[in-house]
Amino acid sequence: MKGIIVKADGPKDRDARKDLVTNALEAGICRFIIRDGDNEFESLGKMEAIYFEKGVSKDGKYEILDIDDPKSQSHAMSMAGKRDAVIVRTSDWTVIPLENMISKFAPSGTKVYAVATNLEEARLFLTTMEKGVDGIVIDVTDPLSISKFKDIITESPSEQLSEVTIKDIKPVEMGDRVCIDTCSMMSPGEGMLIGSYSNCLFLIQSESEDNGYVASRPFRVNAGAVHSYMEVPGGGTRYLSEIQGGDSVLLCDSKGNTRVASVGRCKVEKRPLLMVTATDGKKEYSVMLQNAETIKMVSKEGSVSVTRLSPGDKVLAKIEKGGRHFGMAIEETITEK
Repeated sequence: MKGIIVKADGPKDRDARKDLVTNALEAGICRFIIRDGDNEFESLGKMEAIYFEKGVSKDGKYEILDIDDPKSQSHAMSMAGKRDAVIVRTSDWTVIPLENMISKFAPSGTKVYAVATNLEEARLFLTTMEKGVDGIVIDVTDPLSISKFKDIITESPSEQLSEVTIKDIKPVEMGDRVCIDTCSMMSPGEGMLIGSYSNCLFLIQSESEDNGYVASRPFRVNAGAVHSYMEVPGGGTRYLSEIQGGDSVLLCDSKGNTRVASVGRCKVEKRPLLMVTATDGKKEYSVMLQNAETIKMVSKEGSVSVTRLSPGDKVLAKIEKGGRHFGMAIEETITEK
C-alpha cells in the first residue's frame, strides 16, 4: 500500500490546522506533519506525528528536499540510503525527473514521498514508471478534499477473471479450514480469490446471501483449507494459515473489481471438506472448501453452493502463467498437483 502523510503545519490559523488533522483521521489517515506547539492534536486519535526542524524530522527518519536547481537535485540524489524516507518538494516538477529518483532510491531502501497539492499531481506521482513513488504528502488548505486523495491511493486494480469448467466434486477427510471475518460488508458476487494452486484462484463468495438455515454474514468469507493460497493487496499471495486480525486482504467481485479490507478475526476449525476440481481446457486446478450449503462459488450468472455444483458447471477464477515464490508471481516452470 502507498503511504500517505498529511501536511498539517501550513495554515496560519490553528483551527484550520486542526481541521486538516480531524478530517484526515476521519478518512483513515494516521500520519501527519505537525507544528511544534500543536502537540495536543495527538489526542484527537491514534497517529504518527512528525515534527520537523530545519528540514529534518526530530527522529531523523524523514528529510524534506526542496529541489529547484541542479545543485539541489544532486543533493537529493545523494540522500539515497541515508534516511527512512525523503519528502520531495518543488515549485516546478519539470526541474527534476521523478523517474530518476524512483530508479535511484528503489534499491537503497529509502522511500520517496512527493508533495501533492492537487489530485492530478497525486495521480501522476503514483503512476510514474508504473511503480510510482512510495507515497504522497498531501499539502492542501481544504480539509474536505483529503478524502479524495485517500480514494486515489487506495484504488485497487481490476482482476481478469475467466470461466473454468467444473470436472469433479468429491468429499475428502476432515481438515482445518479458515473462516475470515473482515471489517467490511460485502455484496452477493463479492468475495476472495482462493485456490490450492498459485496459478488458479477461484472466486469464493462471502456469506452475503440468506439461505433459509442461517442468517447472512456479509462480512465473512468461509475461505477454505489452511494450505490454500489467497490473493492479497499488491498482487501477492499468502497461505490462509498465515492470515490474522489486522491484516489487509483483497476483495473481488464477479466483474473483477477489487477493494482492500481489514481482517477482524480468523477462525480455524475442523470441518468436513470437499475437493472441487475444474479445468480451463488446458490444465486442471482444485480448491478445498468446507462441505456446507453456505459456501458458494461465483459464476457469470450468480452464485452456486458447493453442495449443488455439478460437472459441467462454469465458475469464475483468476488464471495466470508461471508460479510464485514467497507469494510473488514469477516466470518459472512449476508443476503443482
